[in-house]
Order: sequence, then C-alpha cells, then structure tokens
Amino acid sequence: MSFERPRRLRRSDALRAMVREHRVNIDGLVQPLFIDETLETRSPISSMPGIERLSIAESIEEAAALRQLGIRGILLFGLPATKDAVASSAYDENGVVQQAVRGIKARCPDMLVIADLCSCEYTDHGHCGILDAHGDVDNDPTLALLAKTALSYARAGVDIIAPSDMMDGRVAYLRHALDAESFTNIAIMSYAVKYASAFYGPFREAAQSAPSFGDRRTYQMDASNVREALREARIDAEEGADILIVKPAMAYLDVVRAVREQSELPVAVYNVSGEYAMVKAAAAAGWIDEERIVDELFASFARAGASIIISYFAKSYITRYHND
Repeated sequence: MSFERPRRLRRSDALRAMVREHRVNIDGLVQPLFIDETLETRSPISSMPGIERLSIAESIEEAAALRQLGIRGILLFGLPATKDAVASSAYDENGVVQQAVRGIKARCPDMLVIADLCSCEYTDHGHCGILDAHGDVDNDPTLALLAKTALSYARAGVDIIAPSDMMDGRVAYLRHALDAESFTNIAIMSYAVKYASAFYGPFREAAQSAPSFGDRRTYQMDASNVREALREARIDAEEGADILIVKPAMAYLDVVRAVREQSELPVAVYNVSGEYAMVKAAAAAGWIDEERIVDELFASFARAGASIIISYFAKSYITRYHND
C-alpha cells in the first residue's frame, strides 16, 4: 500500500544553517561590564560565575579584548567609591564611568560605549532617584539628576545613554538636555519595558545596588501587564527614544514580540543576571549543556524580534561563533 504525505527534509548541518529562519545579529551583541572605582584589579561575583567586577584599568583592557573578539557594544555600570542621598558621584566629571569611558574610547575608538543611566548604584539608600519626605522616589528632581549625569557621560564620550530608572518623562527630558548642549548624535536606548522582577537578584550583588528599604514596584512594571508595556514603549518612542529595551528576557518573550509588532524602532532584550545565574548553576551541576542552552536562548530572542541582545553570555557566545 502506498500513500502520499508531506515530506520532512533530512538536513545536514550545512543545509540546516542555509534554511534557518531567524539568526542572531552578531553585531547586535552587547556585553555588560561592572566597573568598581575601589578596585585595583578584578574581583569575582559569587552569584555570577565567570563575571567579575573590574577596576577602571581592567575595564579598558576588557573592552579591548571584547573588541578583538568582535563584540561591538558594551554596557557600563559604575560602582563609586562613595555614595550619598543625592547620587553626587554619578555626575562627577571624574567619576568611575566617566573615567572608564574616556579610557575605553582612547583605546578602542570604534567600540560602541553605552552608559546605563540610573542612580541606584550611587545612592546610599539604593533607590533609583532622589527621595521625598515620605521616602518615595520624587520623579521631577530625579529627572534633573539624570540629565546632569547624562551630560557628564556625553562629555566623557559615550555613544548611547541607556536610562533604566523608569521615571515618567525621562526620555523627553534627556533628549532636550542633550540637544541643548549639542549632543544631538548621542542615542537614547530606553529601558522602555522594565519589570519589577525577581530575576535581578545577582545584579544587585554585583552592582551593590539593593534598596536599603522597600522595593521598586512603585516605578517598575507588574509582571502580569502587557498592555502597559506597549503603552510605555509607545510613550518612550514618542518622546524620542532611538532603541527600546525589554527587560528581563526569558519570561517576557511575548512582550518582546508585542513591542516589535507595535514599533518600528530597534528592540533590544536584556538577558539579565538571574537568567544567567540559573543557566550557569544548572550547567555546573551537569543538568544541562550550557552552550546548547545559550544557543537556544539567543535564537528565541531573535525569533521574538530582538535585533540587539544584551547578555552576560555575549563574550562566550561570540568566542564560539568565531571558532565554529
């Protein structure tokens, strides 16, 4: 007995690569770096195996090594020597990020340097802005603080400002402040969709930025909300954002897809510290194949619509990519 049926193609590795529907944009990989003003060398981060806090000098060396591998973008987080209630170290012209940016751009002029813009690493209370008399983040004074910091980053030579604070109106405020000082070519990569997530735990150890009281749910998003995400992304686009970030990644691919379908702007996804730590822990226990898991994760980010992937796995991924 014979019958016809649809035929599934038996694919070799070469053919599988040829007909692949979605590909990771290698030029869109971004490696985050933690730069600690108090260090003279490197310091491991216990909850993020393979990731280290770097001294300013080591951050310059790491940037050069990443550029040699083919990484075109880095995202900088600064850990200052001193903190206070108004994050004055954040806008210090000789601050940790400002020093690192100048050194990195001198060493690697074509490296795309992105500065995360938030105050939680710089405040002694660990919240993302200036507090009012009731202990809540005061939106408008925080906007002025963010603009002051963004301008100091721009003067140091960053290519992209990435506000992650989730204050209302921050993109328009920053765009106006940058343009007024003739920094019209500085792009804004907005954390347009940033959820109040448990996946950030290891980052708060790495950046020493855990809030000393309360939490950030009043200004970060509820994990259940998609329409709110679309509204936030649309507002940031209207205010002048050049790129939209969705954060975290793994549990929010439906949101990445929804933002991608709504907006014509490039969409970035942040594969955050908790997602990284879970994969590393399971791989260390021998439960999963780390390389294959990371390949699947990056493919899923691209499939959902992300053209930019911010990930602590970026360095290891591109190393394997060039060795394949």
